[in-house]
Amino acid sequence: MNRSFTALAGVASIALELMLSTQISSAAQFSTSDQISAPAKIGAPTKIGAPTKISAPAKFSVPAKISAPAKISAPAKISAPAKISTAANQKQPHRLAVQVDVNDPAVMNLALNNVSNAAQHYSAIGQKVEIEVVAFGPGLHMLRDDTSPVKERIKSMSETMPHVAFAACGNTRENMTRAEAKDIPIISQAKVVKAGVVRLMELQERGWSYLRP
Repeated sequence: MNRSFTALAGVASIALELMLSTQISSAAQFSTSDQISAPAKIGAPTKIGAPTKISAPAKFSVPAKISAPAKISAPAKISAPAKISTAANQKQPHRLAVQVDVNDPAVMNLALNNVSNAAQHYSAIGQKVEIEVVAFGPGLHMLRDDTSPVKERIKSMSETMPHVAFAACGNTRENMTRAEAKDIPIISQAKVVKAGVVRLMELQERGWSYLRP
């Protein structure tokens, strides 16, 4: 009986050792597990702030439009000097009105000289000219048949220059007739007009050139 008890005790002792051994092994395992620290928690990644908005570059104001330079008007065309017309292309004759209003032989002859010079000039270049001598006031004596100091010269000029005419003032003639109580004769080369001044005005209004020696 003692032997059986001893055997049982041995088996129990062995079983106990096995249990203890198992517990120690398990404890060791747990100890080892505890020693291995849990992996450090990785903190949540720091939030990266949204990138700072880059402000849009300041708008550069559009430079003011530079007004186009004022167009320089083309220089006015300078008309070429008119060519001296010849008898073939002359549209109208030159015209000259001569006034004589003084009873002075020198002035009368000067007037006839002017008439002769103008007539000869245009004749030489083949152009036409019309000339009219208008006498009034005291100048009517130039065309009076009884008092003219130049009537012979006028007669000669009329024969060679048919484009030269003479006009006697009718108003002056009437005044002289009353003053002298006689008829005032006028040379045949002259015509009588109503008024010498009016005749000169009319000629100038028609574009005639005017001359008073």
